[in-house]
Amino acid sequence: MNTPVDALLLLSFGGPEKPEDVMPFLRNVTRGRGIPDSRLEEVAVHYHHFDGYSPLNDCNREIISNIETELGLRGISLPIYFGNRNWAPYASDVALEIARAGHKKVAVFATSAWGGYSGCRQYAEDIALMLETLNTHNAGHVDFYRLRQFFDHPEFIEGNVHAINDAYEAFSRQGINKDEIRLVFTAHSIPIIADTNSGTAEDGPLYSRQVNESARLVAQQLGVSDYDVVWQSASGDGKVPWLDPDIVDHAHELHAQGVNNLVVCSIGFISDHMEVVWDLDNELQEEAEEMGMKVVRAATVGHTKEFASMVVDLLFETFGYQPPLHLGTVPSKGCTVNGSPCEVDCCQPAKRPHSITA
Repeated sequence: MNTPVDALLLLSFGGPEKPEDVMPFLRNVTRGRGIPDSRLEEVAVHYHHFDGYSPLNDCNREIISNIETELGLRGISLPIYFGNRNWAPYASDVALEIARAGHKKVAVFATSAWGGYSGCRQYAEDIALMLETLNTHNAGHVDFYRLRQFFDHPEFIEGNVHAINDAYEAFSRQGINKDEIRLVFTAHSIPIIADTNSGTAEDGPLYSRQVNESARLVAQQLGVSDYDVVWQSASGDGKVPWLDPDIVDHAHELHAQGVNNLVVCSIGFISDHMEVVWDLDNELQEEAEEMGMKVVRAATVGHTKEFASMVVDLLFETFGYQPPLHLGTVPSKGCTVNGSPCEVDCCQPAKRPHSITA
C-alpha cells in the first residue's frame, strides 16, 4: 500500500535516562528563562528519586514499535524516526539523518493532544529549527507535515474510557461500587495568561477548553455526569496565577466532603512520564494514604494498539485519504506543512516558563 509520505517522525519533549543527564536536561528545558540551578536542583530531586531515569523516551519507543506493528497490519512499509526537543535523540540531529537517508516528505506526530504554546506552537518551532539545521548543513530540503491535535479523536477517547473502566474494576474487586467513586480528570497546569494566549481573541482560551471537552466526551461514554477537571505540575515562583485547582489540593477538598475513593485519569498525558509517576503515583498517593483515601490512577493510553491505530489514521487524514474523525465541537487546530502556525495570533508564548519538568 502506498503512503502519502516517505517517513514518519515522532517528535517529543525528551527526558534524561541516567543521573548525570538530569541537570543538563533541565538546563536545556529552561534555557533563556533565567532559572537558577538552585531551583533546577529542587526539580532534579524528582528524577533522582528514580535514579535519574525518566520513562518518557522508553514510552515513546514503545509507541513507535506499536505504530510499526499497525503499519505492518495494513501492509504499509514506512520508516519511523524519533526526535526530541530537550534531550537525545535531538530532533535537529534526526532531521539530518532523515535528509541523508533521502526522505523528502515526512509526517510529524507530536506527542501532545492539545493546542497552546507548549502543546502545539513550540513543536512548530522545533520543526523550524530542523529546517534551519538542514539549511546550515546544506543537507537538502525536506517537507515536514505536522499531524493535527487529537484530543477528541474517537480512539483517544475510547482508550481513556477503557482505562477508566479498568480502574473502576480495581475498586469493584475491593467491594466498592461505582457510585461510591469520584472521577477526576487531570492535565498539566499552565499560567492563566498562557491559557488565554492559547486561543484567539475572538474564541478565547483553547487549551483548557480542549481538556474540558476531552474529559466531557470520556465521561459521556462512561455514563458519568458528575466529575471534576483539575490540574497538576504547576511550577514558577507563585507570583503568576496558574490554572487550578491542583489535584492534591482538590483531593483534600473532596476528603473534607466525605469522598474517600477516587479514580484519577491523567487525560492530559499520553504516557507515564515523570509528571505522572511523580505527581500522581507518589505525591498524590502519599497524601491520599495519610487521609485514608483510596486512589486508583487510570493507565495512560499511549502504549495501546488503539493509540497506534489513531496515529496511522491521522496520517492518512492529513492528506485527504480518509475523513477527519472528531467527537467534539471544540476546534482542533494545529500546524501544517513545515510547521507553519495555523493562525498568526494563537498559541503565543507566555512570558514565564510553562513547566520545568516532564
